[in-house]
Amino acid sequence: MAVMTCIEDLRRLYERRVPRMFYDYAESGSWTEQTFRENTTDFRHIRLRQRVAVDMAGRSTASQMIGQDVAMPVGLAPVGLTGMQCADGEIKAARAAERFGVPFCLSTLSICSIEDVAEHTTRPFWFQVYTLRDDDFMRRLFERARAAGCSAIVVTVDLQILGQRHKDLKNGLSAPPRLTVKSMVDMATKLRWGLGMLGTKRRFFGNVVGHAKGVTDPASLSTWTAEAFDPSLDWKRIAKFKEMWGGPMIVKGILDPEDARHAAEVGADAIVVSNHGGRQLDGAVSAIRMLPSILDAVGDRVEVHLDSGIRTGQDILKALALGARGTHIGRAFVYGLGAMGEAGVTRSLEILHKELDLTMALCGERDVRNLGPHNLIVPRGFGDPTVPL
Repeated sequence: MAVMTCIEDLRRLYERRVPRMFYDYAESGSWTEQTFRENTTDFRHIRLRQRVAVDMAGRSTASQMIGQDVAMPVGLAPVGLTGMQCADGEIKAARAAERFGVPFCLSTLSICSIEDVAEHTTRPFWFQVYTLRDDDFMRRLFERARAAGCSAIVVTVDLQILGQRHKDLKNGLSAPPRLTVKSMVDMATKLRWGLGMLGTKRRFFGNVVGHAKGVTDPASLSTWTAEAFDPSLDWKRIAKFKEMWGGPMIVKGILDPEDARHAAEVGADAIVVSNHGGRQLDGAVSAIRMLPSILDAVGDRVEVHLDSGIRTGQDILKALALGARGTHIGRAFVYGLGAMGEAGVTRSLEILHKELDLTMALCGERDVRNLGPHNLIVPRGFGDPTVPL
């Protein structure tokens, strides 16, 4: 096997090894995919200040995210269907994150359940919840997360309704995949993936089937999913989730300064500046361009993280230097998982860590916590989305 030296190497191997419907699920956005593309390309407008003749010895990427010590300020974002990218994928990703010393966040719409992940890890992980109509189901999710020792919940607020993703519709995305001529031909060429799936019993949404009222099989699951999300969500309901949980709460999906202020007011311990990886509102501004104005809006009232578009350690450094306290990766670790399983997730983290560390050194910094605007050359108006780049 070729040496994997960057996240793009992992993506190419991932594309070869995973069925098309699951590759497309991760590697796509809504409608024209403008926002999906700009999440990554907008990082390129930010330049780095190279420094020389500076002591670079003894560098450290260690930091904290919501009071938790981390080897670098990077968390594995909640990604639905991770267990379809690789058999038992959530368990494998959680174990890799634990060994590396970074947070892992499990999605409500994971294949492996909360209990599955807890059974195979030794440290607390985070649990992501969608804003669902069924309060009873939400309470039981929180109870299960508490019983599993989860240290924080991540409330996703930008998915009250599902954005249209053309590729998912055309591929007939489902878990487990529907057996059509097209899907069977595709899966027949993905031997490694298929053998893994044959060797696991986890092929359904483990947090939902057998737990949500009336959901006992894939057929009833599809009906539940279509009706479960709460389009009437408001900030009072998010405050209620904080009360129901009773612990640290991260609000994910903030892309507007006013919404950031609301999140701080309802008791969020952290917010994640994110546009759902370009999978919801196509035409929305990239997350990195909205980060400066959101930081200005909330100041020190709430910890601000960034998600959407990170593919390199230099992207991580740019987000941190702009003022984010943490970053989250989704596709970058999914590429590794689909390409090489648990070892691939570890490799993705190693790649990002090395890129972050080397970039810090060449910018003349020894401690990730000292990064700031002085490390960057930012175009005039970058934080103002009305100014063309």
